[in-house]
Amino acid sequence: MTIAEHRAGAPLSVHCFIVTVSDTRTLEDDSSGRTIADLLTAAGHVVAGRTVVRDDPEQVHSTIERHLADRSVQVIITTGGTGITSRDSTYEAVSTLLEKRLDGFGELFRMLSYQEIGPAAMLTRACAGLVARRVIVALPGSPGAVRLAMEKLVIPEIGHLVQQASK
Repeated sequence: MTIAEHRAGAPLSVHCFIVTVSDTRTLEDDSSGRTIADLLTAAGHVVAGRTVVRDDPEQVHSTIERHLADRSVQVIITTGGTGITSRDSTYEAVSTLLEKRLDGFGELFRMLSYQEIGPAAMLTRACAGLVARRVIVALPGSPGAVRLAMEKLVIPEIGHLVQQASK
């Protein structure tokens, strides 16, 4: 089956939940979470909700698990906490949940990011994978990085990802 045939059967609209991981942001000043929501909505997808949680692996982990319990949520997108500082814990929280990893996501994101910011792109641990037949994407907290990942990787493939994950 060709990629076009795969995509032909993909849903045009999916339900997504956005988790911002930050010790300093609130829903009111969370520009990255808002960017994700705006881009999803503009592409015809449904934002089931947004939340902000502290950069604490247990809080991130439990928040994701809580929203996985909502069977209508097909994709969870996190933003923030994917760097390498001592407080960045999203990668640890997400990676322990993943049943299947989409290593290509992080590789492609870093490649695209390198074209924009150079070797600093290696500092992100953006990742994606599947949990309970749902898609989880962990993005950096930078609004520019979020826009890059959403426009070049997530939005073009989100329906196809959901279709394949649900099989």
